Order: sequence, then C-alpha cells, then structure tokens
Amino acid sequence: MHKESHKSLEHGYINRRDFLKISSMLGLGLATCSIGVPFAEAVKFDNNWYKVSKSRASMGTIVSITTLNPSKDHAEESIVLAFEEIERLTKMMSRFDACTPVAQLNRDGFLKQAPPELSFVIKKSIQYNQISNGIFDITVKPVLDLLTQSFKDQKKVLLNKKKIAELLELIDTKLISLSGNGMFFKKDGMGITLDGIAKGFIVDKAIEKLMKQGIKHALINAGGDIRTIGDKGNNRPWKIAIEDPLKKKNYPDLVAITNRSIATSGNYEVFFDQEKIFHHIVNPKTGLSPLINASVSVQAPTAIEADALSTTLFILDPAQGTGLINSIPSCQSLIVTRNQQKIKSNGWRGIRT
Repeated sequence: MHKESHKSLEHGYINRRDFLKISSMLGLGLATCSIGVPFAEAVKFDNNWYKVSKSRASMGTIVSITTLNPSKDHAEESIVLAFEEIERLTKMMSRFDACTPVAQLNRDGFLKQAPPELSFVIKKSIQYNQISNGIFDITVKPVLDLLTQSFKDQKKVLLNKKKIAELLELIDTKLISLSGNGMFFKKDGMGITLDGIAKGFIVDKAIEKLMKQGIKHALINAGGDIRTIGDKGNNRPWKIAIEDPLKKKNYPDLVAITNRSIATSGNYEVFFDQEKIFHHIVNPKTGLSPLINASVSVQAPTAIEADALSTTLFILDPAQGTGLINSIPSCQSLIVTRNQQKIKSNGWRGIRT
C-alpha cells in the first residue's frame, strides 16, 4: 500500500535507491519489532530449561524463533517443523514466484481451486478492507508494480500521474469475486499483494505448529511481526523494543507481552528513495505512499490481526488510526509520526510510560 513526493508527481524526478537493510536483534531478554540478525544457538538457561534460538532468511526478511523447553532436542525438532510450515506457506502466497497460486491468480485473473489457507487470507483481507472503509486493500499491486519498475532504472525517472490515476481504477477489493475456494478478478489487469497480511498469518501458523509439538514458551519474530507463546520463564513476560524509525536505538517504547502479538509497519525497512517518500506501503485511494507516519505498532491477540491493522493505521492519519484501534477492545497501538510525535491508543501500556 507507497508514498507521496513533495514534488509534483507529474513533473518530479526521483533517483532510484537500493533498499532493504537487515538490522536488529532478537534475544531472550529483548526483541525488537524489526528484522533480526541471523543466528543459531542452544544454551542451558537454568537447571530445567534450554533456550534454543534459530533464524533464517524467509518471506523477504529474517525469521527468528526462540523457545524455552526442558529438552533441547525436542525444541530443535519443533523449530525445524515451524520453519518447514513457514516455507510451505511462503511458497503458496508469494507473488514473486511464478509457480505460486497467488502468481497464477495475478497472471490469469482467476483460480478455480485456491488452497484453503490462501482462501482464508483473502477472506480475512476482505474483512479488514471492510473494517477500514477500504484503506486496507490487497489489490494495490498494479501501482506497486509501476513504482517498482520506475525505480529499477538507474537514471532519473518521470512518474506519470495520469498512469497512476488509470491504475487506481483496478484497485478495489470489491472487484475480487469468491465462490467456494475459487476466485476471479472482475477487471483485466488486476493483481493482489499479500505483503500487508500474509506474514502475520504465516507467523500464526508457525506458532500453531510449535504448540502442537507441546512447546509452551516461544517467540517468533518475522521482520517486525512478533507472536509469543506463554512467557519467557519464571512468570516473566517477553519484552519487545519498538524499533526506532531513525535507526538510532532511541526506542519509542518497550512493551511486555505474554500469549500475544505485536507488529510494526514503517517507512524505514523497504523504501525506494533516500527521503523515504516512496516505500512499500501504498494508499489505495491515491496510489501514493502516506507521508504522516514513520512507524505504527499494533498489539493484538494474533499476528494476522496485528499485521493487517498496523498496515492500515500507517495509511490513516494518527487521529483516524487511533480511533479505529480504540474501537477494537482487544488491540492497542503506538504511532510515531515523521516529526517523532508519539500517539498512543487508550489501551497502550508501555514499560517506559
């Protein structure tokens, strides 16, 4: 859902910038709502517990899994199964791999029989589209493709305001028709991206896999989409540092969560220009990236909720976004604006506040 330039889009020239830095950390004591550094370790935590942590590249980010368990071997085996689930679902929902059902839907405009997991995610996407009055919209792919292609050229490029306006005619979740597990687009040229919701869903399914293996204490961090099982031992909650949008380690807040999720959407991880005027989140109403917010963190019972809502709030202005979260009793939010103002929902409880 990408960003508005201070210059006219019709006559403004923007230099392309390589994007995506992987920087952050995940440990037993503190995790950040950001992308984690790869690691693997298994250490005796105390006389009764092993802390087993592994990470690998997946879903276009670094996914880290940390568990506490009496058996090191069982914890390691469970983590392997969780990563296998992550890879299975990633291969199903990626829009970049031509063999996936999502890529097939984007290419052909229809799927006669979508996998049940994909049907679930698309139906949830439709629900969040309704909850957000159309702000959360998975059909923004045509505009994303235009902006991505524009910035692939090493030379200065001219962004065509008229072309963006034409592509906006293809952006509307209501143009997706569902029939059982089948689906089709009502207009030629449409496409979907599940970037704002699939990662949360996949984290939830990986958590389910761990729980089925009897794991009772765990944390999964997938590039800022975090979900926990239980606590980190001895009735201590998992502590999460909200990533500093300026990357200066001035964390806006710390939160403590148990059996809960938190996701952060920001303009600092995937962006196209140095000023971060164009990034990976696009307003479906304008075809441009929103400029007001630098990061939005949402706490929710599940990662799919936190993921979709953090994406939604990033597009809305702070008052609208906070109002939406205040209407959902199970969720809380922290918004950091581009001028570093911090705006908290009614239920937000940070360690520092």
